[in-house]
Amino acid sequence: MLDDELAEIVGNLRRLGGDDADVEAKRAEDRLPKSVRDTVSAFANTRGGVLILGLDEASGFSANGVRDPAKMTADLSAVCADEMEPPLRPLIRTHRFEGADLVVAEVPALDSRSRPCFAKRLGMAQGSYVRVGDGDRRLSGYEVHLMVANRGQPRDDEEPISEASLADLDSELVSTFVGRLQQQRPYAFADLSREDVLRRVKVLVDDRVTVAGLLALGRYPQHFFPQLMVSFVHYPTPEGADLRTGDRFLDNRVLEGSIPAMVRDALAVLRANMSRRATVRGAGRIDSWEYPEPALREAVVNALAHRDYSPESRGTQVQIEMYPDRLVIRNPGGLYGPVTEDTLGEEGVSSARNATLLKLLEDVPLPGTARTVCENRGSGIRTMLMALRDASLSPPRFVDKISFFRVEFPNHALISDEVVAWIRGLGEYGLTDSQCLGLAMSKAGDVLDNHSYRSATGVDSRRATAELGDLVSRGLLRQTGSRRWARYELVASVGTGLRTSGRRDRRREVLDALGTAELTRAELAALLDMPDKTVSRWLRVLRGEELVELIGESPHSPNARYRRTGKVMLGE
Repeated sequence: MLDDELAEIVGNLRRLGGDDADVEAKRAEDRLPKSVRDTVSAFANTRGGVLILGLDEASGFSANGVRDPAKMTADLSAVCADEMEPPLRPLIRTHRFEGADLVVAEVPALDSRSRPCFAKRLGMAQGSYVRVGDGDRRLSGYEVHLMVANRGQPRDDEEPISEASLADLDSELVSTFVGRLQQQRPYAFADLSREDVLRRVKVLVDDRVTVAGLLALGRYPQHFFPQLMVSFVHYPTPEGADLRTGDRFLDNRVLEGSIPAMVRDALAVLRANMSRRATVRGAGRIDSWEYPEPALREAVVNALAHRDYSPESRGTQVQIEMYPDRLVIRNPGGLYGPVTEDTLGEEGVSSARNATLLKLLEDVPLPGTARTVCENRGSGIRTMLMALRDASLSPPRFVDKISFFRVEFPNHALISDEVVAWIRGLGEYGLTDSQCLGLAMSKAGDVLDNHSYRSATGVDSRRATAELGDLVSRGLLRQTGSRRWARYELVASVGTGLRTSGRRDRRREVLDALGTAELTRAELAALLDMPDKTVSRWLRVLRGEELVELIGESPHSPNARYRRTGKVMLGE
């Protein structure tokens, strides 16, 4: 970490008035705080983070420093390497900051196959932590179990059920399933009996039905596992029950049966509880559901197919909750394998907690249709995002909490007629469709980062960075932080409509600031109180008009200097 990056992080902490999910500051003048072990465990078990020793949060993150930075560095290294399991080796450096010595450790996130990281003296059950908001929380026994299970390929879906037999499967569904396998993959199944086909795909183990077989093809899996079902509740207010009228809910259903039946019934219940809205397209108007069905189908299928089916979670159902302003689908068990909230929906990044169940569902038809329950191609999240973009709706919010995973669909059109008029009123030419979507998200109150912008727009990381930077240079967004801490929010005057229509011409201001001097981009930004990207943009314009010239260095260098050429600006 560079000194200027540390200064930016501390500045953000002071603005926030507290730690955040990625940064923890501790006062540590004489000795290493005991809570350091909790924090390094939490960072390693989440997405990594930065530990700063020598900052006092109680006094507004003043730099009290550490008295012996060499000893503090050695002690912290020893704790990470000798007292944690598995050993951690963060990058630790001493920085001179505001006249004090700070010890800064960059703790990397552990691979899922190595989690949980815990303090040896406390053991895995008591010494494992996770980062939640700006604090460290001890993992529950169930969360520890999930992390250990995720080190390899879980096999809970292949567990045979001693009481279940072939008679507990839907014979018609089984015949369709076996016929499809024998027709499409004759090299593997054509010469086998029905029972042998079911054994090969692990629907049966000997003569016992597996958890996966019962869920994919069973008549009534809830006979054996009463809570492996879907609950649906439609609440009358955003807070849930209506306290004024006493109405607890508008609709309340329990959806049971095999996974194909539960998916079918969940979509039917959602349609029955959704309203239709009018959308203007071209010269006409079309009516559509509040939420596009392809997105709902993928969310319901994902919740049922990727949920945790270990014995510890078989008492928990998949929950669907509808509110006036959002739809929430929640399932037990967080994300599995290399997939994270940041990589959801990216091409080539997928994993399957229940590999056998997913393999079955790609050949099991949805009741009453010719399509199967899922494709098992890792494209479900991308399908969900595209369906919402096509419907001009806000992107979903994904929340991974180890013990559960939640997807939340906001119920409002992101690109409404009002928002379109607002964007046009900005007078900005050359905005891409994805930039317009990003502006609409910002206007709705979202704080953007590279990941949320990519998820909403479908662009890659490099293009997201470039387009967000362009919005900053136009004076539409304000950037705080850099690298992984970069966040973007709407400039206040843009959000309130006080910004004058049309792009403000800043050429005269830049030329006046240069005067007869030779200045760097940073010096100009300080003089003009403009974002660096805005100064860079207008310097490019002025160089193209031969009003300003670059001295020596590459324009990408922070040391590059600029001066006026002596050419007069048109109109002067």
